[in-house]
Amino acid sequence: MTVPVFEEYAPAADCPCPGCARQRREHALRPAVRAGGHPAAHGARRALVLATAAGAVLGGGATTAGGAVHPAGHPLLPALPAGPAGHAADGDTPQGGTAGLHGRPLAGPTTGPVSVRQLPESTRADIINRAKRWVTAKVPYSMEKYWTDGYRQDCSGYVSMAWNLPANEWTGSLHRFGQKIAWADLQPGDMLLFHNPDNPTKGSHVTLFGGWTDHKRTHYTAYEQTKPHTRRQTTPLAYWTNSERYVAYRYLGLVAESGVTPASVTPAGGAPASIAYPGAGHFGPGARNHHVTRLGRMLVARGAARFYTDGPGPRWGEADRRATRAFQLAQGWRGAEANGLPGPHTWRLLATGRGRDIPPGGGRATAPPYPGRAHFRPGRSGRHIETLGRQLVKRGHGKHYTHGPGARWSEADRRNVQDFQRAQGWRGGAADGYPGPETWRRLFR
Repeated sequence: MTVPVFEEYAPAADCPCPGCARQRREHALRPAVRAGGHPAAHGARRALVLATAAGAVLGGGATTAGGAVHPAGHPLLPALPAGPAGHAADGDTPQGGTAGLHGRPLAGPTTGPVSVRQLPESTRADIINRAKRWVTAKVPYSMEKYWTDGYRQDCSGYVSMAWNLPANEWTGSLHRFGQKIAWADLQPGDMLLFHNPDNPTKGSHVTLFGGWTDHKRTHYTAYEQTKPHTRRQTTPLAYWTNSERYVAYRYLGLVAESGVTPASVTPAGGAPASIAYPGAGHFGPGARNHHVTRLGRMLVARGAARFYTDGPGPRWGEADRRATRAFQLAQGWRGAEANGLPGPHTWRLLATGRGRDIPPGGGRATAPPYPGRAHFRPGRSGRHIETLGRQLVKRGHGKHYTHGPGARWSEADRRNVQDFQRAQGWRGGAADGYPGPETWRRLFR
């Protein structure tokens, strides 16, 4: 008869059966080979498992529907979702500790907060491209060996390499180099981290997020270092096991792609698309990230150009604080509400194009209040129409006037407004020639 191939069984942490409980006790008391334990002890365990598996083949053991063999005496249970080799049923994922490249000792601190200024900048493309190199090379998994680039060949060494960290980190320290984010905000280059503090060598793992593979966002492309070698594979969110315990992080040194504006995309209607507030930790002294650049660009679009002698850039500076405060003061806020640090309300107004612009020269805004759509229709007349026309001429959009502008609405008014709207990049119904609140705001900016 053909003898099936069996993998070593890792007892579930919460299984009450005598077989699993005994194996957990033996595994906890047995030192690892790298810590002085004898390889024969581990071989004996494998022999025990193979013997148990052989008994199952002969009818003496219990197997799950997925084919996994439990120790003798284990109750019949529904099969757990099968994970990749080395990670099924919470299999061991050994972790190396914090170490320098090529395993050299570290001279600096290995705990505590990380200064963003000390981290190398990386774009998302940089991170994914570095991750792909190991996938192409099929770097063998090892918690003790180091690849030619100096990074340890385990899962945490792999992420350290992809994020271009100055040293090899482990699952207990990688969080220091990232900003915690929600799963819904995951983007390529972010990491999903599970660290088991009770026993770091049991189940701890980290993967790189490479993008969603389905519209329901239940699976993603994972770049990971696992046995037997680096791979790129579609994976359930967040992982095959311990899924609810994985935490998403974004690299603190992340910057925007060269030549790409990371600000909100303007749809056909003209109003910027809403952007989720990234959190207060991204702004203030010492901050350096693409959110600072995005903030500065949004502020410049709202009248803050005079605060920047160069930039905006990823490093937080006094110009960012003064520009943010000017925008907050323009909304009529005072005290702690105008402290120069963007909170959720400040960010939301900037990202959606709402609120008042920063007045020129620090004075009061001169734009008249929007009178309403009903004032700009055929047959209507009033000072608002003449005010609109004069501002159109001032902004260089008055070519359709043969005389005037005047106080009565005309086709020339509509065509000039339409030209101005098209100059904003609007099309279709957003450029119909009738001024709405956003047209009015931009015209009098």
